[in-house]
Parts: sequence; C-alpha cells; structure tokens
Amino acid sequence: MQRLEALKAWLATQFPDQDIAVAFAAADADFRRYFRATFPDGTTRIVMDAPPEKMNTDAYVSVRELFAPAANVPAILLRDREQGFMLLEDLGTVTLLAALQHDERDMVHKHLLLEAVDTLIEIQKISQPGVLPDYDHALLTRELNLFPEWYVAKELGKPLTFAQRKLWDAALQALLPRIEAQGKVYVHRDFIVRNLMLTPGRPGVLDFQDAVYGPVSYDIVSLLRDAFIGWDEEFVLDIAIRYWEKARAAALPVADSIDEFYRDFEWMGVQRHLKVAGIFARLYHRDGKDKYRAEIPRFIKYLKKTSRRYSELAPLFQLLVELVGLDEDDNDDSIQSVFSATRLASDQ
Repeated sequence: MQRLEALKAWLATQFPDQDIAVAFAAADADFRRYFRATFPDGTTRIVMDAPPEKMNTDAYVSVRELFAPAANVPAILLRDREQGFMLLEDLGTVTLLAALQHDERDMVHKHLLLEAVDTLIEIQKISQPGVLPDYDHALLTRELNLFPEWYVAKELGKPLTFAQRKLWDAALQALLPRIEAQGKVYVHRDFIVRNLMLTPGRPGVLDFQDAVYGPVSYDIVSLLRDAFIGWDEEFVLDIAIRYWEKARAAALPVADSIDEFYRDFEWMGVQRHLKVAGIFARLYHRDGKDKYRAEIPRFIKYLKKTSRRYSELAPLFQLLVELVGLDEDDNDDSIQSVFSATRLASDQ
C-alpha cells in the first residue's frame, strides 16, 4: 500500500491539478507491478512500479531502446529511477493469450502467431554480438539447475539420489553442446503470448528487460511451447517451418535443413522447460506465489515427450519417469527400449 501511495504522489507531482484514476493492471513473476492511469480526458498510460531495492530498471530502458526500431515496444514517457517508477505508453488490455483463448479457430491462431513470428524475425535481424549479455554456458547451466533444486527437491520432495544425479549429469552433457552450437541472435527470453499485446498491424512486445544474446531457436520455442496454451504437434510444426523459412530468407543463423532446425527447436525447449518448471516451483516455495504452479505439469509433459524422442536424451526421460511416473498414453515396450539404451550408455 505504501508503494501505491508513493506512486500516486509521484503522478500528482508530474501532473498537478489533474484528477488521475489509478487501477491495478498486472503483476510480473518478479517484484514489478503495473497500474493503469486514466487521465481526465480519457487518455490512459501504464505506470510501472519496480521497487528500487529489489529491481534495477536500467536494463528495461536500454533493451527498449535497442528493440524499438524493430518492434512495437511501449514508449517511456517519464521515469523516476530513484523511486522505481516509469510512465509508459499503454498498448491496450488484450494480450495475444486472451485473443487466442477468445477465438479458438486454427486460422485465427495461425494468423496471430505468424504476426508474432514476423516481429520476432525483425528483432533477430538487428542482432549484434557484444551488445546484450551472452546466454553462455554458465547462465544456461544455472537455469537448468533450478529444476533439481526447486522442482525436484522442493515441489516433489525427492532430492536426487546419487544414481539420479548421474542421469541428470548425462542429460546435461548431451543437451548443452547442442544448444551452445546454435547460431546466436538477440533473445527476448520470454517471448510468450502473455507478453504480446493485440495491437493494430503488429503485436506489442512487453517484458523484454532480461534479453540476452544466445541460441536462435529460444524465442520461437517460447512462443510455441507455452505454459499457458498448447497446440498439437502438427500445428506447432507448421508454424515452426514457417518461422524457419522466414529466418532463412532473412539470413538468420538457423540450421540449413528443417529436420536439423526442428531438432534444435526441441532441444532448446528442453532447456527452457526444465528452467521454467524450476522457476514456477521456486515462486511457490520461496516467494509464496502459487499463480504459476498449476502450469508445471504441462512442461513436464513436454519434457517427457521430447526426451523419449531422442536417444541422446534417454537419461533425462528415465529420470523423469522415476520422479513423476508414466503417462497413460506411454507405451511400455517403447519405455523399456529407452531404458535399455540408457543402461547401455551408462555401462560404456
């Protein structure tokens, strides 16, 4: 409440003698909150509240300037760095997630997702090394380790045994080199339909402050393998192929063949899903936020499906089965073949 009163006082000093209505708009998984300020003439603006002792908004400002030539990002109208307040352009109230949930026709979903793909391509086209932090081995590994630390140990209450730790290490030894070998571009890092706004012409892009320079497949995976909405494999493959064709035409560093690209896409998804499962568990067990906890099973299902598909990821599949069991649609014969491959690899 103290922060809200301080925010209102800040607005009053910036716009004296104006009766501004302030209402809650949204909250992030971190400590940021957003309020919609409505001015007497009906104009609306968004006010970001980022407590300075917990959040540094410098990255938001710098990435916003970087992305602005390529994407529809909200303009920064006013900023008080010391108090942690920013007045932003209002990109509306309808996220792509809400639009997709409102109209479930495939043609509508495809149209909206391809608009998002076009924006993603434009962001990636302006990529340069040395501008954003590198999505390097240390960061990728630190994110992956959120899974055993928070999902396995805290959410499941099953800290990894010595044998399970060997499976985990084997999975990472297979996964990371493939990811790190991908071409590098600017990575939004949370390019999901909750962070895209339905605006005329092209979607508005939000929540970009954690952007890095890293694997080219990361953001398209974020878009198509979402925590909050899912599509069947055929639909995902269709959009992924269209992205790959556009990326190739734009001379972006994607794999030369669609088969290789889709493998990159899926393996990148494994890293992201492991990370997000850990983050969602941490939000609940450390921060007391249960908003995203119910979405974790979707990621576990993604992880099991992908790790079954590739023999190199068999250790991860075996680990997941030991931790959470089998799904109803798992075939016992195929499971045993995966486990046999895992045991063979561990014996060599």
